[in-house]
Amino acid sequence: MSTPTVCLSIRQPWAWLILHGGKDVENRTWRTNFRGRFLIHAAKGMTRREYEEAKRFAEFVHGHKIQFPEMEELLRGGIVGEVTLEDCLPYSRSIWHEAGFWGWQLSNPKFLPFQPCRGALGLFQLPS
Repeated sequence: MSTPTVCLSIRQPWAWLILHGGKDVENRTWRTNFRGRFLIHAAKGMTRREYEEAKRFAEFVHGHKIQFPEMEELLRGGIVGEVTLEDCLPYSRSIWHEAGFWGWQLSNPKFLPFQPCRGALGLFQLPS
């Protein structure tokens, strides 16, 4: 199976949660017709507030049984994994789905060795 070339930038620690924390929905303000495997690009940006909010939510979901990494340990500015986009729905029963957003239904996350690269808005092609 070949590695996909389509990417999506996702801010940390949400990218980490998709790969390691069971996050099965990515919330977006826009829908897509794309289906299939895509690479997860961990965006460079992450605030302390974003980190703390995600950590609290992950601990709520997992009952404090998750080994959440320290903010400084999260890889940013490159490819960190891949996942399959199964569907894009306006609602979902997943605890990860935020009302008012399109829920990108994800499955089969796979961690990949870090590969630095620039991100972009929306779905984008990995530069060769």
